[in-house]
Amino acid sequence: MNTPHVTLWADPAAPTESALRRLFADEGLHPYAWSNGAHDTSAAHSHAYDKVIYVVRGSITFGLPELNQSFELHAGDRLDLPAEVAHNAQVGAQGVVCLEGHKG
Repeated sequence: MNTPHVTLWADPAAPTESALRRLFADEGLHPYAWSNGAHDTSAAHSHAYDKVIYVVRGSITFGLPELNQSFELHAGDRLDLPAEVAHNAQVGAQGVVCLEGHKG
């Protein structure tokens, strides 16, 4: 992964957590779940590893301040976030539940 990439959920049916966990398993990743309440925010930070994030429920907007980009994600949407890319987050009105796995 060199640049952040978003993949939008294309199926008209909402994803299940078990279906999203299978997608992680297909890549050999072992996700963990996390959640945040409505309108929670996270200041810009980065990590030393590549992340894969799927939204299970709710919505979240990830901002990439150094790239002047942002992505609003909803159930089933995926963000591939490379190591060392600064990002912040703003949770939507219904809160958010995500699955996250790390590469490298």
